[in-house]
Amino acid sequence: MIELVSESRCIKCNLCVSVCPTNVFDTVPDAPPTIARQSDCQTCYICELYCPVDALYVAPESDVQVSVNEAELAETSLLGSYRENIGWGAGRTRLAKQDQTSQLLKHLK
Repeated sequence: MIELVSESRCIKCNLCVSVCPTNVFDTVPDAPPTIARQSDCQTCYICELYCPVDALYVAPESDVQVSVNEAELAETSLLGSYRENIGWGAGRTRLAKQDQTSQLLKHLK
């Protein structure tokens, strides 16, 4: 479930607000969006994927709120880690480029 919007990293683009399918965030003038309806989060990671500056942290626990510390998340590279792991963002290798399924399928013909 969504646990953090980093005030230090957020550029106030509100993409997370726009892409969230369950309307978890509220836009705040001249400030980062707030997590307004955390219990509505479906842990889909779409907000984290679209955040261009890795300012969001979605915890893998979908039904339990966890306590997070922004400094610890940054230190352990967990801010935006889902986005990093699937290769979204400049300078990252997309998983589709690593997928070998098409090569396996060639051998099955």
